[in-house]
Amino acid sequence: MDRRIGVVVPVGALRGEKSLGVGEFPDIAEFASMVKDMGVGLIQLLPVNDTGFESSPYSALSAFALHPLYVRIGDIACAASFSRKIKDALERFEKEPRFPHQQILRIKLGLLKEIYIANEKDIIKSAKFGELAKWIEENPWVKPYAVFRRLKDVNEQKSWKEWEPKYQKVAREQIESFWEDESLRGDHVFWVWLQEALDAQFAKAAKAVADAGIILEGDLPILINSDSCDVWAYPEYFYTNLSAGAPPDMYSPTGQNWGFPIYNWQNLAKNDYEWWKNRLKTAEKYYKAYRIDHVLGFFRIWASSQKDLSSSSLMGRFIPSKPILRKDLELLGFDAEQIYWLSYPHIPTSEVWRSLEGIKSADGGNDYEAIRQAAEKAFMTCLRRINNEELWWFNDDIKGEKDVVDKDLHPFVRDYLIWAWRNRTLQEYEKDKYSPIWFYRDTRAYNSLSTEQRDKLEALIEKQKEASEKMWETHGKKLLTMLKGSASMLPCAEDLGEVPGCVPRTLDKLKILGLRVVRWAREWDEEGSPFIPLEDYPELSVCTIAVHDSSTAREWWDREVEQDVFSAFLGQPALPPVYNPGTAKAVLKKAAGAASVFRVFQIQDLLHLSQRYYAPDPKSERVNVPGSVSEFNWTYRLPASIAELAKDKELIRAVRELSEVKQSKKD
Repeated sequence: MDRRIGVVVPVGALRGEKSLGVGEFPDIAEFASMVKDMGVGLIQLLPVNDTGFESSPYSALSAFALHPLYVRIGDIACAASFSRKIKDALERFEKEPRFPHQQILRIKLGLLKEIYIANEKDIIKSAKFGELAKWIEENPWVKPYAVFRRLKDVNEQKSWKEWEPKYQKVAREQIESFWEDESLRGDHVFWVWLQEALDAQFAKAAKAVADAGIILEGDLPILINSDSCDVWAYPEYFYTNLSAGAPPDMYSPTGQNWGFPIYNWQNLAKNDYEWWKNRLKTAEKYYKAYRIDHVLGFFRIWASSQKDLSSSSLMGRFIPSKPILRKDLELLGFDAEQIYWLSYPHIPTSEVWRSLEGIKSADGGNDYEAIRQAAEKAFMTCLRRINNEELWWFNDDIKGEKDVVDKDLHPFVRDYLIWAWRNRTLQEYEKDKYSPIWFYRDTRAYNSLSTEQRDKLEALIEKQKEASEKMWETHGKKLLTMLKGSASMLPCAEDLGEVPGCVPRTLDKLKILGLRVVRWAREWDEEGSPFIPLEDYPELSVCTIAVHDSSTAREWWDREVEQDVFSAFLGQPALPPVYNPGTAKAVLKKAAGAASVFRVFQIQDLLHLSQRYYAPDPKSERVNVPGSVSEFNWTYRLPASIAELAKDKELIRAVRELSEVKQSKKD
């Protein structure tokens, strides 16, 4: 495997001379021509699947369909008579610093539908007997996709869960009957015609990249939006009552809840993982390598109930995992009452009242009447008393945090009850099956146990964890072996987060590249958390300075990193406090010498080798700010067109120097 320098770029970020306000598939070929002169041997794209009006490329409406945003309308054969409208739209968005995703998509879809209607008769004929019919046969996923997209339009883009009941749960035969309905043929064929055009343009661009001797790497998000064609058409492949995420860590103290359903791997296995294999087969038409997003999820996924708040996953658990059984607890000496005490919240009357003490009257004192009303509402709507004690359980209709929120309580008591809902040592996720809460040592029940009881419970939890890790290794190895054997593409894993030991072992055995992000690749258990020397990175890895969810190297340097520590790591103690091309050269050159076979940089980080491409505010150069929802996210555009960048000999020379850096050697 050849050592290569690579660049990461979202397709939408590209500025081609013919782009309608956003990067389009044909721009990839022009971009490849430019970076070839820079000595770049790999182009990594962010996901390009259809996400509709959602700007995040990780929230796909389909695991197979390409995003209409990236089609070049002017290159469609029957679009010639619409050149004036296309040019007007292009000029309208040409100077936008970031692209307005929804606005451009609406304009593009409007133009595409005009073109389609003007040529509908011939296109429908082709879909029945011509080239388009052949393409449909080769891409069977497009039928349910076209039906799904038509229904999304009819329902004003609402989630399929809000459609009429007869369209919410449909058998495959029903979807086929919708497709065959002649009265709906035109609406369905529009989406097929559009997908065929996208496929042709992307395949042509991918061939140009390959012909330039450059590896094109795609990004396959492990998860699919719950409001997607795949979850709608193949519900048996997903657990829609569970939501994937990540457990709490130093960056997310309440964990991450992504809102996506998790896979039903048992049902997928019954069909020999055909859905996943078809997904890889589709990707293989374009890519020579692919990034396995959140590879940890193939070993185990952190999942919480869809009933819990989207802002938290504290009540989650790893799936698969070895359960703690009721009989295990009984063998430790816990009786039925103690097990219930450990696994279900018990709420003292006094705590409910205390949570409301902050309600003040006009004179600044406690508003006792408002407190009384808020407390009574909480007791009446959410809680049931335990015998005659000053203790309460939640009512049976409270199944999760969202149910508490739906009671329209005073914010003080609402927040307390959400905290109380989480305050349990174990959770019973199925009858007589338990898992420990992430922060179980901080719970009321745990701290009421004797030292002997705690020790016994700790030993049981540790035993369960060890057994679970063996399950994860078996599970991950099986799934990744299936993925690797289903395509000729080179797999590269995104293995960030709290990584269990079985993950690097399995990746190494299967020769799958891992990821090393310099800022996070540190000896966290050692004093000062020193950076891991880049010459110690495994050869089967991808080294990078920044990722799409992080700050750029420039913002990291200016606002986040301990500059003296990182300067010492670079061997450059005299670097200035404000990032400049000299700093960029020192940082990128160091990373370029890593032992990793691929050293891949965000396009923004490469552009910082030239002062002319610096935005006034480094934060404005980010692709995404995790934990936020805004029009800013995922709409990054290059600060200059590809044609302009290609003329910048200084920039080209500076990047080429990175490709010529020799691998650092160990002392």
